[in-house]
Amino acid sequence: MRSSLEKFGLIGSGILVGILVSLNISAWAEKNLTPQLPIDDLRVFAEVFGKVKSDYVEPVEDKKLLNEALSGMLQGLDPHSTFMDADAYKDLQAGTQGEFGGLGIEVAMEDGLVKVVTPIEDSPAYKAGLKSGDMISKLDDTQVRGLSLNDAVKKMRGTPDTKITLTVLRKGEAKPLTFTLTRAIIKSQSVKTKVIEQDYGYVRVTQFQEHTGEDLAKTLKNMRAQNKGPFKGLVLDLRNNPGGLLDAAVGVSAAFLPKNDLVVYTEGRVADSKMRLSAIPSDYARRGKSDYLKDLPEEYKKVPIVVLINAGSASASEIVAGALQDHKRATILGIQSFGKGSVQTILPMNNGSAIKLTTARYFTPAGRSIQAKGIVPDIVVEDGSDPSLSLHEADLSKHLSNPTEGSLDKKKEEDAAKAAAAAAAAREKLNEKKFAESKGPIEPASKDDFQFMQAMNVLKGLPVEKAPEPPKVVSETKK
Repeated sequence: MRSSLEKFGLIGSGILVGILVSLNISAWAEKNLTPQLPIDDLRVFAEVFGKVKSDYVEPVEDKKLLNEALSGMLQGLDPHSTFMDADAYKDLQAGTQGEFGGLGIEVAMEDGLVKVVTPIEDSPAYKAGLKSGDMISKLDDTQVRGLSLNDAVKKMRGTPDTKITLTVLRKGEAKPLTFTLTRAIIKSQSVKTKVIEQDYGYVRVTQFQEHTGEDLAKTLKNMRAQNKGPFKGLVLDLRNNPGGLLDAAVGVSAAFLPKNDLVVYTEGRVADSKMRLSAIPSDYARRGKSDYLKDLPEEYKKVPIVVLINAGSASASEIVAGALQDHKRATILGIQSFGKGSVQTILPMNNGSAIKLTTARYFTPAGRSIQAKGIVPDIVVEDGSDPSLSLHEADLSKHLSNPTEGSLDKKKEEDAAKAAAAAAAAREKLNEKKFAESKGPIEPASKDDFQFMQAMNVLKGLPVEKAPEPPKVVSETKK
């Protein structure tokens, strides 16, 4: 019996090596990824595959082994590359279209645990009080450590109206926190607008989805009609926006930039990863869309804008903020953004699965890399929370480096460092102003929203107030 199993392993190994060697060999050679295929390493892979098949304590399906191998291959590259089986790929497609089932959390894997990048606004996770930087250690009774990110996401998604309990480790908390959430169909309304007061408007983009550009154009026209005249100023709120589709980000930027202005460019190793995207219909009205910005009032390209960002502003939202900042079209206010400046390309496979592969880095029009750096605000205004609790791309293991760090805009970097130091000093001295106590998340664009209030001050030419001191964490022993 033993010899027959060994024979099976050798046969399986031989077949697998043959498949791996023949699969896309021409594409590999054309792209010059390696001088030659690592045949010896592939033989070792096939040998391990055969040994697991023959000697593991329980039988394991070939599909599971191969999927796990692919997951490990992609996961070992950086925090954002991943392998998606057919179900995970369908979930991703549903998410970009604005409706999916689950909890509404943008997550990454860190030290074997699921790390919350940002909760999606109005989702069960957002309403329950999950925060950026929270580490999820258990899903119901299942320990997260040992699961792949895809497996963890699968467990969090499920039938609407069913419950799941998350055990969360939070910096500053002596004991793990538990949250019981009810799954829901996540219908993310990506654009929200309102006239704050006569001649001042508020636009919030929560995520960049398939129809975000069209929705923005419609709501801007409606706001203009509601205001009954041109605006004197707009607040564009990109806080806690985890990103999304690139063409949607270009469309949002194009709504406020002159035609033909460069929005973003990308640099990668292959020709397809090198792009220059500008405020022109062919770069934002993709997938057969018409130019949804053609009837937008021209005044939106001149109205003063303040863009709000925070540590939860990532990827596509950083592209918009960077483009408006470089073209001096807007004042950026808040705290440094997340710093996800890498491009993930979705590559469908023949069996219905797909890989999300990092293929390039984003650069702002002035040549700044967003990666592991983020967008530095023109005006640093803290939100009253403890800055040490903020999560950034640079905090994630295996994150890509920033190729332009220290080489561009040295004076701007020095000024930003001074502004951050001044803000920290202000927090030390300030004891008078506090946020109103809130049981849940602060309502954006309300009087309790300190950053928004300062954005309005900028638009009206009033002084920007100092940020409130972050709440101090008191340990159980001191209590």
